[in-house]
Amino acid sequence: MKNTANNSVVTSDPKSAWYAERVALLSEFMLPERFATLRRALEMRTGYMTVLAENMYHGQNAAALIRHCEAFGVQRMHTVETRCPFEPAAGIARGTERWVDVVRHASTSEALKSLKDNGYRIVATTPHREDVIPETFDVTRGPFVLVFGTEHAGISDEVIASADEFLRIPMCGMVESLNVSASAAILIYMLSGRLRQSVPDWQLSDTEQIEILYRWMRSSVKDAAEILNRKLGDPL
Repeated sequence: MKNTANNSVVTSDPKSAWYAERVALLSEFMLPERFATLRRALEMRTGYMTVLAENMYHGQNAAALIRHCEAFGVQRMHTVETRCPFEPAAGIARGTERWVDVVRHASTSEALKSLKDNGYRIVATTPHREDVIPETFDVTRGPFVLVFGTEHAGISDEVIASADEFLRIPMCGMVESLNVSASAAILIYMLSGRLRQSVPDWQLSDTEQIEILYRWMRSSVKDAAEILNRKLGDPL
């Protein structure tokens, strides 16, 4: 995604051009430093890696998971809420849910099918299977989703049956495993860093970036809807 000195984005794609026109307009109502911060964050975002939370019922863990995704540049996460709603605790999420897209699925089977249909490897996180660890997991084999289960029972049998790979964090102490928030932080940090070093196409496409930038700016600029309606005739 290229932009000029006046914050207009250069693109030949009609859909992207529609977003670019609105980004340029809204940038006039935003400090240049803020606009640059949004642009920098988007340049580090990835869709190559994503996360699926299966029936996570503690609000603090849900919030931590969103914060981890935002902090390490994972743009999209998925949830299954057949047993309990995914409700991040606001005091822990601290607004980071504004920058991460949460995709909610009706069931585990629907989530797994949707992710597989979109080319993702299903990677189940569990201490009970001897497969790969963060250092040996092959990030170059294709996009992947890290599946985290409920806080006590872990991932479901359905996830285990559908998993392409199993990923564990090796322990050298007396404890068997870490809690889901700590495990997610370690895995998202390590694997997102490794894929940026070894996967050529880890970034979001230009079209994805400009669309997300538009959404971010709409939520950041005061009276954005009214400005777009007055200047460009967009419906309120």
